[in-house]
Amino acid sequence: MSILKPERLHRLIDRFKILEAQLSGGTEGEAFVRLSREYAELEPVAKSAQTLLAAYDERDSLAEMIAGGGELAEMAEIEGPLLNSKIDELEKHLRLMLLPKDAADSRNVILEIRAGTGGDEAAIFAGDLFRMYQRYASFKGWRVEMISASEGEHGGYKEIIANISGSGPYALLKFESGVHRVQRVPATETQGRIHTSAATVAVLPEVEDVDIHIEDKDLRIDVFRSSGPGGQSVNTTDSAVRITHLPTGVVVSQQDEKSQHKNKAKAMQILRARLYDRERERLDAERSAERRGQIGSGDRSERIRTYNFPQGRVTDHRINLTLYKLDAVIEGPALEELVQALVQEHQAELLARVEADAS
Repeated sequence: MSILKPERLHRLIDRFKILEAQLSGGTEGEAFVRLSREYAELEPVAKSAQTLLAAYDERDSLAEMIAGGGELAEMAEIEGPLLNSKIDELEKHLRLMLLPKDAADSRNVILEIRAGTGGDEAAIFAGDLFRMYQRYASFKGWRVEMISASEGEHGGYKEIIANISGSGPYALLKFESGVHRVQRVPATETQGRIHTSAATVAVLPEVEDVDIHIEDKDLRIDVFRSSGPGGQSVNTTDSAVRITHLPTGVVVSQQDEKSQHKNKAKAMQILRARLYDRERERLDAERSAERRGQIGSGDRSERIRTYNFPQGRVTDHRINLTLYKLDAVIEGPALEELVQALVQEHQAELLARVEADAS
């Protein structure tokens, strides 16, 4: 494979050795931080490349022994298949390591779920999705913290926003962005008819001030009294906050906290994530118009998954994968099977693109 050409592997190893020499040569300050980061990223790749090149050399030696005949040839023919199997595994592992990295993969997540078409049933489904992600997060050892929620009249949520933190949640959950559809008989349905409802999931990488700069002059901040069901005032002070980002028109409202300061902080957290996501999408579109339609692009206009309760199945339409274990998926841990299938498909697409560029 072109991505694993020996000359390219040697260049990676040479670069690693240069970094090693520079770091041991007394580099300081920002240069040291930058070189250390590159060294840490390149070290496992360079070591895997060295192991693979050594295996290639061993394979060449075995070929020479076989060509020479005799007892050594017989031994080499026995060792050959084992070595080839080892090389296949090394190549597979190294190809994945050489794939382009999404800079946001290691970040925490802002998860937004909104009820779509379907009225009360859509809100109930939004609640089901949120609990599914809560359980999945628990399975992965992540922490879930609710930021804001607007409850449905008969259960579930019209909208719910939460923070998911831990070891690289965005790398896996980014594939959940899109329209999720449910087909089932609602509890309120007296004639047993199947209804179709939908909810929209948005997965945004959490960002800091340094990731996206927001000018104070670009913000309009309005404060008002928090309101409960039916618009009734539930707070005697103007603690609710609405922030409008004037250049883009993005609006974020927050009223869950009694403190105006806390509401403003949460609203800014969500605003930064949404603006960062918009910027990522803009850059993706500039790099490749095609990429917007690929897995993980965050395109939320298309149905990505259907949960069919009467048939007990979940279908992910992007990869044409159907699992007849809906209950286990909704319970959380079995979602891993869908997520990993999406990750593998994404890696295969990236690899095909990299191989085409390298050839």
